[in-house]
Amino acid sequence: MRESLKARCEEVADRLDRSVPMTKDELEQVARRTLEEADLPESYVGWMMVMISSAFWRHALRGVPPHRRLFLLPHCLKHAEGCPADYDEFGMNCKECGACSIADFRGLAEEMGYRVLVAEGSPVVMKIIVGGYVDAVVGVACLNVLEKAIDKVLLAGIPCMAVPLLSSDCRNTKVDEPWVDEMIRTPYEPARQQTRSYVHLMRAASDLFAPESIQAVIPRSRGKADFGTGELSAQSVAAMDAIEATEHIAYDFLTRGGKHSRPFITMAAYDAMTGGDCTGGDADQAIDRMPDAVRRAAMSIETFHKASLVHDDIEDDDAYRYGQPSLHKTFGVPTAINVGDYLVGLGYRLLSDRSAMNSVPAEAQIEVLDCLAAAHTRLGEGQGAELLWRDGKNRELTPLDALKIYALKTSPAFEAALFSGVRLGCGDDQAEQAASYRDAIRTFSRNLGVAFQILNDLGDFAGDDHNKLIAGGDVFGGRPTLLWALALESLEGADREELLSLAGSDCGMSDFDRLAAVRRLYDRAGVFDTAFRLVDKHQQRAEQVADDLEPEPLRRLLYFLVDTVLERPEIASPSVVSLGIVAPAV
Repeated sequence: MRESLKARCEEVADRLDRSVPMTKDELEQVARRTLEEADLPESYVGWMMVMISSAFWRHALRGVPPHRRLFLLPHCLKHAEGCPADYDEFGMNCKECGACSIADFRGLAEEMGYRVLVAEGSPVVMKIIVGGYVDAVVGVACLNVLEKAIDKVLLAGIPCMAVPLLSSDCRNTKVDEPWVDEMIRTPYEPARQQTRSYVHLMRAASDLFAPESIQAVIPRSRGKADFGTGELSAQSVAAMDAIEATEHIAYDFLTRGGKHSRPFITMAAYDAMTGGDCTGGDADQAIDRMPDAVRRAAMSIETFHKASLVHDDIEDDDAYRYGQPSLHKTFGVPTAINVGDYLVGLGYRLLSDRSAMNSVPAEAQIEVLDCLAAAHTRLGEGQGAELLWRDGKNRELTPLDALKIYALKTSPAFEAALFSGVRLGCGDDQAEQAASYRDAIRTFSRNLGVAFQILNDLGDFAGDDHNKLIAGGDVFGGRPTLLWALALESLEGADREELLSLAGSDCGMSDFDRLAAVRRLYDRAGVFDTAFRLVDKHQQRAEQVADDLEPEPLRRLLYFLVDTVLERPEIASPSVVSLGIVAPAV
């Protein structure tokens, strides 16, 4: 039956439009329709989605040579008892002891030229792909992981094929080995790219912040020492000229990690307004033709973001950023504040240089500057409101106030990135059209940003490891959240007073007991269900805006942002890690 279903999935996939990737919702609809035609139960829908997706991408994957493919294996294929493998940041380093099938699969894949990774989940895969190391992925994983990976990897337009594990026990699992062998041996057949892909633009956005790119676009006026080498320290900076040091620290911080999602959005929005060539078969050439003004705008928005991170780390006293000590821990708070201020100036310098921006109309340049200035102001208002609430004694908060803070803190970044790309993509004769886009983009960004922030709060409570969040961190850190506001609105009497007492610096309870009490009250108030319903509402509003926009590539970009930004966490009872701090009171 499985072989028959695989064949049916290939027939279905071959009838689909392969010019653009399917969304997860579209894929689910096709899978459900195929199951109905085969008179099979709904329980197969996840498996069918993976099979149809693999069939959809099999032609594109054949067009990628093996040395540009990544072979992904899960940890759980190993023998749990006595496995000698160790781990690094990318996954498991197999010792090829022969006790499980990992070594056999790995040997075959490496013999064909594949890059091989034994790891779980999509974040590290996306990092490798955006880094430019591979162009396609074949993998083995449990069905649950494969379903989750569809949004992140496939929507970006990355050819993928997968074989589900025979069970999802996460320990000593099995897989159909001949099927995996067949997948690895997928032959290479040179072909032109058919399906549009955002990977090219993701890589271009990341490349903007390589040291050589930064130096080419905004040459340093003070220093000559290499930056971005990973060797920045208080001692190395102390040996520099005092005036040169600020510039050097700022430039070095620009090269550090991050998803570079904001510059990607700007470049993708510009591309969407000018034909969408940067996602097609000649993407590399199209990106090379992109005006320097667009690159400068994209870099400007990321520079502002980096400045806000420096200041946020000081405000929250975070010890690390991008796996390195935060700037204020390395150089002290005054120097870090100053570096953040320098980055703000650098961000505006990127856009204000008329000679460097002469490829776009002066009116467009001014409108982009105005949008960024407005975004900067609103961000400051939102962050200020959060800090005043955090550092005050009054723990009262209404859902409306929480949503206002969310809209001010999160939405301006989406709006600035989108509008900058759209406005620069409009010509001299499209000024009125650009103005209409600004209103639509603001509405879209507000709803996307609010939905994102609600999910971020839910993820914090679930203990989201990817963002280095700690379960209950919002409660212990004294940050205003919608969950807190919804609970206060719903609870009455003693329950409400108990919740307010749990936020006090003199609570006296252990972190474990405190979190358990908050969780019990949140469950009683039904805040998680309410929060998810609000996410649905704001997502629908964002999608309504997208539905009304032209051209089609812009609509597709907005849907891509909705599908990839709004990642829903699973709320479970998390373990507690003590923060060792309490919110200050003034």
